[in-house]
Amino acid sequence: MSSSTQEQGPAGTPGGDGGPARRSRLPRLLLLVSVLTVLLVAAVAIPAFLVMRNHSTLAAQDARVSGIPASVSTSLASLMVLSPLPANRAPGFTLTDQNGHALSLSSLRGKVVVLQFMDPHCTDICPIVSAEFVKAYHDLGPLASKVVFAAINVNAYHARVRDMAEYTRAQALNTIPSWHFFTGPVPDLKTVWLGYHIQVYAPNPNADVQHTSAVYFIDPQGRERYLASPEVDHTKSGSSYLPASQQIAWGHGIALVARQLAS
Repeated sequence: MSSSTQEQGPAGTPGGDGGPARRSRLPRLLLLVSVLTVLLVAAVAIPAFLVMRNHSTLAAQDARVSGIPASVSTSLASLMVLSPLPANRAPGFTLTDQNGHALSLSSLRGKVVVLQFMDPHCTDICPIVSAEFVKAYHDLGPLASKVVFAAINVNAYHARVRDMAEYTRAQALNTIPSWHFFTGPVPDLKTVWLGYHIQVYAPNPNADVQHTSAVYFIDPQGRERYLASPEVDHTKSGSSYLPASQQIAWGHGIALVARQLAS
């Protein structure tokens, strides 16, 4: 009896034989080592994959899109997210500008039209794009007379001509002789938004209007030639801004594309 107890008692204890109990631990130990090995390999492989992916992303951003004007550098085209369009006829419209003048898109034929969509009560990206338009106008020099800068209202709750005029003065857009901020009956505005693939969300008069920000470059023959996507940054408090250097670059880029189409 005592010998039987002595064989089983020390099992698994230091200096003991262990018997079946020790043998049962070996597979667990091997499994643990295998798991740790896999985790170690993953710890090395995942960061390497992320680095490779980041390099691929940067390379894709630096890659030049075919059809971009030669005067626009690859980095500037990337900043503007500039892309060529298939030269389809730009959707027509007849609306009223900030001066109360009814104009059609076809009446602007013969000139390059730089067209954006803006909210006259916007305090986010619209004022930044407005400043870029002013910079582009001055950048164009003598060719400015061949370019029209225009915007179409996206705020159905503030669609009066007076709203367009007030915004125009506030953003110094009246310093551009060929500036037109178009508005009109809401059904007409919605038709234009749809034609240019502009998404607009404004649940009530007091809410911020969320809308697609897009700059279309329309050639003198009335065809859509290029599309750019304006950008904006925000401070921690939520205020919108864009570094002055980027605003200058944007203004220069808009002028370069417009110059290409005008010449």
